[in-house]
Amino acid sequence: MRGTFRAWSEATETYVLEVILEERRGKGAAILRTALLGLSKLFQLGVKARRFLYNVRILRDSTLGVQVIAIGNLTVGGTGKTPVVEKFARELKDAGRTVAILSRGYRSKPPPLSKRLLDKFLFREDSTPPRVVSDGKSLLLNSETAGDEPYMLASNLKDVVVLVDKDRVKSGRYAIEKFGCDTLLLDDGFQYWKLRGRRHDVVLVDCQQPFGNERLLPRGTLREPPSHLARANTIFITKSDGNTRELRRRIEQYNPTAGIIECIHHPLYFEDVFSGERVGLNLLKGLKVASLSAIAQPESFEKSLVTLGGELVYSKRFADHHRFTQQEVLNAINRGKKRQAAAIITTQKDAVRFPKIDRRDLAIYFMRVEIKILSGAEDFHDCVDKICFR
Repeated sequence: MRGTFRAWSEATETYVLEVILEERRGKGAAILRTALLGLSKLFQLGVKARRFLYNVRILRDSTLGVQVIAIGNLTVGGTGKTPVVEKFARELKDAGRTVAILSRGYRSKPPPLSKRLLDKFLFREDSTPPRVVSDGKSLLLNSETAGDEPYMLASNLKDVVVLVDKDRVKSGRYAIEKFGCDTLLLDDGFQYWKLRGRRHDVVLVDCQQPFGNERLLPRGTLREPPSHLARANTIFITKSDGNTRELRRRIEQYNPTAGIIECIHHPLYFEDVFSGERVGLNLLKGLKVASLSAIAQPESFEKSLVTLGGELVYSKRFADHHRFTQQEVLNAINRGKKRQAAAIITTQKDAVRFPKIDRRDLAIYFMRVEIKILSGAEDFHDCVDKICFR
């Protein structure tokens, strides 16, 4: 039953996204776009009202007395946020900070429905402690319970605390009291206004699709109007191709004082999803490969495989955050083999959702990437030093 609902949900999500991006034609799609536009206007009113309520202090924010770095974006998915969070955490840890990453755990397994309903009915605050994905020593939860990004961050950062909770004031306080943290990283935190004080907002803008289709949810992919970049302290232009003059000019119209840093997602190596064996980037030179992904913008990932010398003979895309079944992986193997692929390549974010499989006719690797600074700072160490220590 759960699998059927998930399949229906993903199919609906894919259809609506295609309607939003105007990849679907016909009368039905046009009617849906009109309806979504009306909802988008209501959403915009809600965003403005919420911001007003915080500005006049009807809705109260909190201060925890430690440095807070909020890393987020204006659009839904696809800006490459997770590697940026990872680099910030690593640099801060190496500089002697005790760091906690606070995530809301998108599509993580929620608490039991009965408890959530009872809490709402009794108007009581949720007293459940945040989920500890990592205590800075051990990985304690799986990707389904923790969520893809928190699990991936905890896997890559063995000595950093990673907590999951929708209430990041609560999880921040827990990080300070239980683990002695002095620096909090809010993963996807630009829209989280409840935690303020000693806060620095880092916003990521995708060079290839900076503001989506320029419309707010649900008619577009914007969470806030582009003018809200005015709140940012630092702006990262990700996936930069070096041709960013027009984008920079527009960003500076909204925010003339924020520091602008250009960066790319730089491949490091390939790692076998099941054995952990690592191989160099020259693996793809002249190799026929298949790709399997469930991310917001798979085009950039697939293009990188070709750039590294691979011949992409088959690609299969699923909805963002799709949890693969064994049969789906086996289907990709079978179709890749028919096209003479020698390996299947996926992303690290997808690899955490792979099931165990009964047979392995093709090797399956994920591509490990990290952020490389192109301009605005000498390197990531210099970037974090300017933001967090000066």
